[in-house]
Amino acid sequence: MKTVEPLGAVRERVLGSLRQEIIAGRLLPGDRLVERELAERFGVSRVPVREAIRALVAEGFVHFETPRRTVVRRLTPTDVTELFELREALEVYATGLAAERATRADLAELEELLDRAAEATAADDAEAITDINTRFHDRILAMAGNSLLISVMDPVDGRLRWLTRRNEEWPLLLSEHRELYAAIASGDRERARAHALAHVQANHRSTVRHLFGDGDGDAGDEHFGQSKGAGTGAGTGAGFEGEE
Repeated sequence: MKTVEPLGAVRERVLGSLRQEIIAGRLLPGDRLVERELAERFGVSRVPVREAIRALVAEGFVHFETPRRTVVRRLTPTDVTELFELREALEVYATGLAAERATRADLAELEELLDRAAEATAADDAEAITDINTRFHDRILAMAGNSLLISVMDPVDGRLRWLTRRNEEWPLLLSEHRELYAAIASGDRERARAHALAHVQANHRSTVRHLFGDGDGDAGDEHFGQSKGAGTGAGTGAGFEGEE
């Protein structure tokens, strides 16, 4: 007898797949998402697809240009700056707490992630690097031991991964993470906070430069993805024709 997958599980599967396609760049800013075509592609009904799209809207990945036209968001420099300002405020604080509260097991886990990041960097495996680096920062957040801090960061974590995936200065990123690890391992809260602040600010500048060709992150008219045919569904051929 065939097992029927619960609606909630179907929704989460579709949501996870679409989120990852956006983060990995297989769906570009301006690409259209249409319930009917997505339902056919995933082999599901339109209900879980509709719910997944609504969740992506809430997470900030997509938005409704019109009631019948849903597209991947085109991020502006202001969007990017606001995300990094939040990351700076929360992650720097969390890193200071992690330095005070880290156990030997915590530090061993960070070391293991750094070793894996080094292997992925040597292999130029962008998807693996992004995943490992995200886990590195997630682990630091967990080490802070503040569940409220985690709940505040969780809604923007995916968008930060989306942004930093575009930053391909992998060897530099690995070097910064090693320095951050050393600062946390020292147990010095202020040293850890200083390294975390420098890391977030450097990552902000690098991300803005890669997305917009600009080094300051000031608000402007240009949107992330606009110069690549976004808005027409032509970014990668992965866009979806809408139902007007």
